Amino acid sequence: MAKQPKTIFVCQECGNQERKWNGQCRECGKWNTLVEETFRPTPQNKGKLSGSTPGHSDTKPISYKEIKSQDDDRITSGIKEFDRVLGGGIVAGSLVLIGGSPGIGKSTLVAQVSDKLAKTGGKVLYISGEESERQIKMRGERLGLDAENLFVLPETNLEAILTQTERLKPDHVVVDSIQTIFSEKLESAPGSVSQVREVAGQFMMFAKGMATPVFLVGHVTKDGSIAGPKTLEHIVDTVLYFEGDRHHNHRIIRATKNRFGAANEIGVFEMTNQGLVPVGNPSEVFLEERPAGASGSVVTVCMEGTRPMLVEVQALVSGTKFGTGRRMAEGFDYNRTSLLIAVLEKRLGFQLANDDVYINIAGGLEVAEPAADLGVIAAIASSFKNVPIPPETAVFGEVGLTGEIRGVLQAQSRAREAQTLGFKKLILPASNKKGLEKLLGMRVVGVKNLENALDELF
Repeated sequence: MAKQPKTIFVCQECGNQERKWNGQCRECGKWNTLVEETFRPTPQNKGKLSGSTPGHSDTKPISYKEIKSQDDDRITSGIKEFDRVLGGGIVAGSLVLIGGSPGIGKSTLVAQVSDKLAKTGGKVLYISGEESERQIKMRGERLGLDAENLFVLPETNLEAILTQTERLKPDHVVVDSIQTIFSEKLESAPGSVSQVREVAGQFMMFAKGMATPVFLVGHVTKDGSIAGPKTLEHIVDTVLYFEGDRHHNHRIIRATKNRFGAANEIGVFEMTNQGLVPVGNPSEVFLEERPAGASGSVVTVCMEGTRPMLVEVQALVSGTKFGTGRRMAEGFDYNRTSLLIAVLEKRLGFQLANDDVYINIAGGLEVAEPAADLGVIAAIASSFKNVPIPPETAVFGEVGLTGEIRGVLQAQSRAREAQTLGFKKLILPASNKKGLEKLLGMRVVGVKNLENALDELF
C-alpha cells in the first residue's frame, strides 16, 4: 500500500492539489499560488448504496405539483435597488455572496441592509472578522444606524460563531468577510482554499437547515474575481459584484449568478456621506452631464437584466505619434472595439490605421451586450468626421462582420425608455422596427447596414 503524504500543495486560485511544490499551477497556469496544507484523506462510504447512509432513509420523492411556491415569501430588504438585484427580495435560506474591490462599499451596503432588516422586527447577527465592535459603531453612527435587533459579533472562529448563532437564533446573518473566518478542524491559514470551502459549506448547511438568509462578503483578486476557489461561487445561491471606480460617486451591483431571479440584473447606487442611496432612474444619471453639440458622442440603449438603460458612448479619434494607431476601450470590450474598427475600415473605407481610437462608456458602466455595437461605430464615425450627432437621436443594434445591422432582443422596452427621456429619433435594426413607430409616436428608422445607418446619422 502506497504511503499517503502528510502535506499537499493546493492552488489558491483553482483548488488544484499537487504532491510537490511548483512555481506554476498545472491546471490554471497561475504562478506562485501553491500553498502547503495538511493532507486529509476523504472518508470512504462504507455502505453499499449512497441511499443507505444513516439519517437519509426517510427521504422520499415528492410530486412537483405538491411543492409549495416560495416566491411570494420573499423578504424585502428595505432598499429597492438591492431587492431588484436579488430578484424581488430575500429568499429564506438563501446564501448570497457579495464581492468587490476594497473601499467600494461592501461593508457599507451590508450594514445598511442589516439595519433595515433589524427594524422590521427580525434579529440580525453581524459577524465581523476584520473590524472591532467600536469600529462598526463608528460606521453605524455615520450611516445613522439605530436598530435594537442588530447584534454584532467580532469573531473569526467558525465553531464559536456557530455556537452563538444557535443561542441567538437570528433571522438574518451577515459575515464580513468569509476570507477571515477559519475552522479549528483544519490546520491551514484563514483565506486558504480549504478554509474558504469549509466555512462556506458550514454556512450553507446552516442557511438551508434553519431557513435563515446568510450574506457573505468576499474579497476580490487583482483580476477582479472573488478570492478563493471557484467552487465558492458554485456553493452559494447568488453572486453579486460591485462595479465602478471607487473615485466615482456611483456604484453598480450586478448579479452574475442568481438561483432565485434573473442573472445580470443590476442595481445603481450613489455613494454619499449617509451611505449608499438607491438611484431610481439610472438613465437620467448617466446622461445628465452629456455635452451638447460635441462630436464623438452618441446615446445607445442597453439592457441590463430586465431594465433598459440609456448610456453615452464617447469616442476620440486623433492622429497617432507612432507608427500604428493605438486602441483603448474603457467600459467596453477591447477585442470587440478592434473588430468594429476593422469593419469600419473594410466596409465603409474609413482610414483609421494612422489614428488613435479611444472608446469610453460615460459614468463607469460596463457594457457587454452586442446591441451597443452601432453606438460605438456611430461615435467613432462622428469623431473621425468631426461632425456631432443630433442630441435627440438614440441608436442600438448589433453589427456583423459584413456590415449588416442585426436585430436585438426587447426592442420595445428599449424604445419606450428612449421615448420616456425625450428622444425624438431612434435608429435601430430594420428587423426590430415593426409596430414601434405607431406605438411610440416618435420617428423610428430601421436600417439594414452601416451605410444606411451613417446616412441617417449625418
